[in-house]
Amino acid sequence: MGGGGQLTESAETSASGGRAGNVYTWDEVQKHCHRNDQWLVIDRKVYNVTQWAKRHPGGLRVISHYAGEDATEAFVAFHPNPKFVQKFLKPLLVGELAVTEPSQDRNKNAAVAEDFQALRTRVESLGLFQAKPLFFCLHLGHILLLEVMAWMTLWLWGTSWTSTLLCSIILTIAQAQAGWLQHDFGHLSVFKLSAWNHIFHKFVMGHLKGASGNWWNHRHFQHHAKPNIFSKDPDVNMLHIFVLGESQPVEYGIKKIKYFPYHHQHQYFFLVGPPLLIPVYFQIRILHTMFSRRDWVDLAWSMSFYLRNFCCYVPFYGLLGSVALISFVRFLESHWFVWVTQMNHLPMNIDHEKQQDWLSMQLDATCNVEQSHFNDWFTGHLNFQIEHHLFPTMPRHNYQVLAPLVQALCEKHGIPYQVKTMSRGVVDVFRSLKNSGDLWLDAYLHK
Repeated sequence: MGGGGQLTESAETSASGGRAGNVYTWDEVQKHCHRNDQWLVIDRKVYNVTQWAKRHPGGLRVISHYAGEDATEAFVAFHPNPKFVQKFLKPLLVGELAVTEPSQDRNKNAAVAEDFQALRTRVESLGLFQAKPLFFCLHLGHILLLEVMAWMTLWLWGTSWTSTLLCSIILTIAQAQAGWLQHDFGHLSVFKLSAWNHIFHKFVMGHLKGASGNWWNHRHFQHHAKPNIFSKDPDVNMLHIFVLGESQPVEYGIKKIKYFPYHHQHQYFFLVGPPLLIPVYFQIRILHTMFSRRDWVDLAWSMSFYLRNFCCYVPFYGLLGSVALISFVRFLESHWFVWVTQMNHLPMNIDHEKQQDWLSMQLDATCNVEQSHFNDWFTGHLNFQIEHHLFPTMPRHNYQVLAPLVQALCEKHGIPYQVKTMSRGVVDVFRSLKNSGDLWLDAYLHK
């Protein structure tokens, strides 16, 4: 069994070239974790996803991050209709785990995984995966209303500095709230049919925000699959501008790596982080991705955003003035986005792969911000970051009901469940950057 699989009498050849009756040990599965040789396990079934990864709707990288591992919990978390997806998996089947092998691999806690599955079953029975259409209709309605209000501000009061600033603030609110709404559609948490979620995702992400839905999917799903894990979560790939966590700064310091003065990163973060992420870095990456992948559908949707905005604001400001207005709005939105998203992750553990079970991995990388009507609206319910990461396809209006159940499970297994005030979350971003910078300087000077 350990050398390549023991063939059973009922073996039948699969389309992937293996035999569906083979049985394997974890040692054998874990050997297939390379770029051109990728196996993974779902519900004890072993699949060869080497070729399928290139056609995976969620992107090549997200499925590759689980090569050589048990991907059951991630598979269930990302797919609201696993039975539908099974038809794509069937031709990829090459065998199953030997009966002597545990269901979990490496450091994954079997008791935690079993209790988490029981929690998911209970959550499904409570109907917490059922969306409330009125909630999302009202949310979309208030975004469209804000867009109209911004234009009406200029139409009624002209283009004075005061009215321009007011228009910019209203548009910033609309853009931020559209960002939270596209997040709902991107996670397939609104409609039962995935196709409707995809259509509305392209409308909100493309027409209301001028971005690419496919670019967001491929990037964001990696973050959910392996949060705060270097080389797998793109959100902690800081292009050598920052060092994060406690291990990377020491590694950089020992190797005498100094792209930037990292002991000052908690200061220059305010210059290159919140102001530039959306208006500069994201825009460059979005355009590059759409053209390099020839994603003409997303390009058309994003161009409709600019066409609509130019039609609305060129009569007031001219072409260059309209570009300046859009850029300023993105500058303001970028601050909002960065602080909301980073206070849940940046102060948490950031490290290399540890092969943890789903619950332990997500709780290690996420924390919550206190619940209130304002916090819910301001963060798009991402103040419930823990619940969102555990159940990414759940409609966000149900997180508050889910939270006590998750807390009870974490308490049972001694897993820390952190809840902060928003002010503390913001301060912790600053503190974590300073702490990482100090670790780097100490290692750089003394090791």
